[in-house]
Amino acid sequence: MKNPLSYMTDQASQLENRISELRQTLRSRPIQNIAIATGSIFNEDLQRFEFHYWHKPTVLTYPNFECINPHLQAALSVFHQALIIYYFYTADGASLTNKWISFSELPDGRFYNQAYQGYTGKLLTHHFQDNLDQLIRAVQINHGEEVAFADRAFRFQVLPRLPLLLVYWQGDEDFPPDYQILFDSSVIHYLPTDACAIAGKLLTSKLIAGA
Repeated sequence: MKNPLSYMTDQASQLENRISELRQTLRSRPIQNIAIATGSIFNEDLQRFEFHYWHKPTVLTYPNFECINPHLQAALSVFHQALIIYYFYTADGASLTNKWISFSELPDGRFYNQAYQGYTGKLLTHHFQDNLDQLIRAVQINHGEEVAFADRAFRFQVLPRLPLLLVYWQGDEDFPPDYQILFDSSVIHYLPTDACAIAGKLLTSKLIAGA
């Protein structure tokens, strides 16, 4: 398995090659099967899949499988394209479990967990520390929903069947605050581990930008 961090640093053209392979496979699958598995709606008149991505209406054209912001009529950037295409390629319609797991519990995740925490949890800790006002402002801007977990926790809906959970443990005089981004255990039915790393990195970037 390729180091997930490399997906954030490889040249965009290399990632595009992989996306093209996935698109080719998706073209051979029945449209309604894809829609059911992903929780999206297929608009027959416009020939596109419609769904929400980070709470924003988004479309995936057919048969090109190009991810587009319908309001701007502009293609999404390569990493957003990759996350959505991986989701559509992997999704099998499995139900959410509401059991949250760490990146290290994903297939091969333990091997890359240190790198993953470096550009997600540790970066969030460095930026927010125990500044809850700043954290909650960033959460609200990104449509996070508070849930009962740890000291504080916030759920984010990335795609119809792909939630993420930001978990915060308050620091004290002996231990610094700690942040982690967790996954519903059903995530293995919707993303490979590499793409889970992309999802965690994107949420981290959104929260820091929102602050």
